[in-house]
Amino acid sequence: MKLILDTKDMMDGFFEETKLLGIMAPMKDYQFCWQLNNLLGIDFRLNNELEIQLNKKGRNYFFAVYEYSESSTFLKHYLYNNQHDGEYLLPEFKHLDFLWLLKDDLVSDEALQHLVQSIRTVNGVQLVVELTNEKIRNKEHLVF
Repeated sequence: MKLILDTKDMMDGFFEETKLLGIMAPMKDYQFCWQLNNLLGIDFRLNNELEIQLNKKGRNYFFAVYEYSESSTFLKHYLYNNQHDGEYLLPEFKHLDFLWLLKDDLVSDEALQHLVQSIRTVNGVQLVVELTNEKIRNKEHLVF
């Protein structure tokens, strides 16, 4: 008997109570995080254990993931680098440099809009958009 792992259930569980923002900010990930941390008073840190590895065209590509947990809620923030060496974590969003996932707690529309406005104040940010689940074709690439 062959057992098949149902990744759809895992994905649905992973994306329960999440919001995803796409950010166009052509700069290095560590520079972007430094600016976010200083301007927004948060503490994004690189989490090497969450790094996403994709194998495309016989090569491995590594996408950095930064993490920040709010102290007063269950909310966790993850910032993904969408590009590595000419490949994309979400190829359907090649124009985006970063993906910001809010996970594990409800985020009100007001709080999300406040966050979007705050990110837009960061020097070098050209675009911040909310990405709805229906628009994301390669959702499984975000699961760690």
